[in-house]
Amino acid sequence: MESLSIFIAGMTAIILFIFGLENFSREIERISGEHFRKSLSNATKLPLVGVLIGALVTAVIQSSSATSVITISLVNAGVLSFKHSVGIIFGSNVGTTITAQLVAFKLTSFAPFLIIFGFFLSIIRSRMAIFGKTIFYFGFVFFSLNLIASSLEPLQANEALMKVLSQPQNPIYAILLGCVFTAIVQSSSVTTGLAIVFTMQGLLSLENAVPIIMGANIGTTATAFIAVFNMDIAAKKAALSHFLFNIGGVLIFTPLLLVFGHRLSSIEMEPAIALANIHLVFNLATSLIFTLFINPFTRFIDFILGEGKMDFTRLELPVFDENDNFEQVKTKLDKGAADLFFFLQENYNTVTLSVETNYHGVFDAAEKRIDYIKFIKKEYMNYFAKAVSLIREKNDSRHLIKLINQFDYLFQIHDSITDLFDSKRVMNAQYIELKSDVLILVRELSSQTLGFFDEINAAIKNDEAIDIKTPAKELQHYIDSANRDLLTLLVDPTRVDAGALTNFITYSQRLKDKLTNFANLKLPLAKGSLTKSSLAKSSPVKNDPKDIKLRE
Repeated sequence: MESLSIFIAGMTAIILFIFGLENFSREIERISGEHFRKSLSNATKLPLVGVLIGALVTAVIQSSSATSVITISLVNAGVLSFKHSVGIIFGSNVGTTITAQLVAFKLTSFAPFLIIFGFFLSIIRSRMAIFGKTIFYFGFVFFSLNLIASSLEPLQANEALMKVLSQPQNPIYAILLGCVFTAIVQSSSVTTGLAIVFTMQGLLSLENAVPIIMGANIGTTATAFIAVFNMDIAAKKAALSHFLFNIGGVLIFTPLLLVFGHRLSSIEMEPAIALANIHLVFNLATSLIFTLFINPFTRFIDFILGEGKMDFTRLELPVFDENDNFEQVKTKLDKGAADLFFFLQENYNTVTLSVETNYHGVFDAAEKRIDYIKFIKKEYMNYFAKAVSLIREKNDSRHLIKLINQFDYLFQIHDSITDLFDSKRVMNAQYIELKSDVLILVRELSSQTLGFFDEINAAIKNDEAIDIKTPAKELQHYIDSANRDLLTLLVDPTRVDAGALTNFITYSQRLKDKLTNFANLKLPLAKGSLTKSSLAKSSPVKNDPKDIKLRE
């Protein structure tokens, strides 16, 4: 009966520990929001920076699983490339060692004070109340660890159990135990925290605890694998790299454990502190080894899953520097506008290709590129807000407004491309396939629109004047012709494909008008080109609600 009571008390305390850790991680994500994701997305081309970001973020949220899953979701959304995500994943294991250090050095006695402080902070009417739950759950995590230690203390009197746990066992079995338990609880911090508490209580020997925490690193990859089932190839690469990285670290250090494991008992340091330090050294050494060989490692992942040709190169975003002058700001934004315009052209090409081909991979690639622009828009909005502080002259103010308007039109172009993509999404949902005559119509219209993109893009690259009137008229002719052809087909009630394409024509018209507006604002106009007044008369689309999104 006493054993049952100890078991129930121990399980209750462990459940409370898992509950506290999950809620603490969730509260940190809720408070940080976009800032948290941005801290991950800001990983540069230097792998070491990615490792540091991964370590710092995981140290704060205390969940390498959460860091890896969010990183993989950013890869899937196009915010991070696969290669840039690998360093963050490497660093996430280092961040989890903080919990172990706090527990080992018995710094958990502050837990009750944090719980009380967090509780009262959350109920007062103050801006600081938002941090109340976070502080409460942080204290709750360590309070539950103390509760585990207290509830399991009577087990020290069980000689048979103590003999099993304290005598050295096969390290392979211990690695498997740590792996399976971590996969079940979905957190390596839980496994490591329990191992240190058991070691501190004298219930678990150092020789048995070390392979358990090594196995925990493999078990924590289960969360990432579950998350990538419906994601694209780049996200699956990130998940596979997470798994191979963790299992690789275990494979590197297991021979050392088999050869020198018996000497762990001779360490004079307190066992719990020794285990926390071994945990830190193991994760730090693994991260450094894999960071040194990150290029062959990523090539190996590419070899296994393929090169990922549907992936794309990320845009170089302007970085705000308060020491910049306005000319430097202008140079950054001019280059950014040119790069973004070409990227939008590729987006349009991918979207129309998905309409023409019905290939699922092309559709997924288009969706990923469109989602990436949402991130780009937020980044430019933040940059514009900061760039205002660098304006010193009235002329600079006018020029910045013109640059902002250029990006306004670029994001309006993106909105029209998104509308075209949504038309394809509706067609997929209703299982509509285009017949050859409508398919040819779409192909000709997209070809002409891409030609319009090309002329504007070439003029931007060469910084030359463009006669926008002629190509705009040619594209308008094809739009009108396509519209007439569709109206003829709509007479036949069986031609559902023609009905599905009516919105496609409308959105193509809006796209043409927005391209014209952007060209008139961005480029010097040749003689005979459209003036602002003639443009207003020629444009059949007025007061499109999406035209004011950026200004909002």
